[in-house]
Parts: sequence; C-alpha cells; structure tokens
Amino acid sequence: MIIVAKPALLAKLTAKEGQRDALLSVIADLGMRNVSGEPGTEVYVAHKDQNDENVIWFYEMYSDSDALATHGGSDAMKDFGRSTGEYMATRPELIFLEPVCAKGLEL
Repeated sequence: MIIVAKPALLAKLTAKEGQRDALLSVIADLGMRNVSGEPGTEVYVAHKDQNDENVIWFYEMYSDSDALATHGGSDAMKDFGRSTGEYMATRPELIFLEPVCAKGLEL
C-alpha cells in the first residue's frame, strides 16, 4: 500500500522588536479570514514562541499539493504579505514537512 502524505509546513515569522502583538492582530483577522475560504487548508495554527518574544510559528497542513499551491499563490496571501510586511523583521522561514503519524489529525 502506498500512502501519500498531506503536505505540511512550519513557518517562522520574526516580528520587529516589540511588534509581535501587532503582527498577531493581522494574523488573527486577515490571515484567518483568508484561510477560512480555502477548503484545502485543513490545519492553520499560529503559535507564540515561548522563548523568543518576537517569533510566531505556524503549523499548516493541506489536503494535497494543489491546495498548498493555491494557498501560497493566492491574491489573499499576497495581500497578507503586504499587510504584515511593516511588522516583520525578516522574510518568513518555511520548513516543508511530510506527516507520518498523528493524533487528532486525519492523515
């Protein structure tokens, strides 16, 4: 049996000093609104880093590679990038993953 894993990623967003809360406000509003219209975006979770007050981590999982491509290339994502840019210290760092096993997620 061949199992084709759903694509997933970790994204590290580093805010400018003291700007994490402002960045989180944009994420909570615009970011979550954008992904709510993407049926192939199955998991999209923002996390505060407990060791670095300027870092936000995302865990994302998509139904398939087309859904990931749709998310990454959407006009909504481009708008999100423009809206968060003033709060970002660096470009987001992306780590692409292949889920192997999970509790609470259907792989």
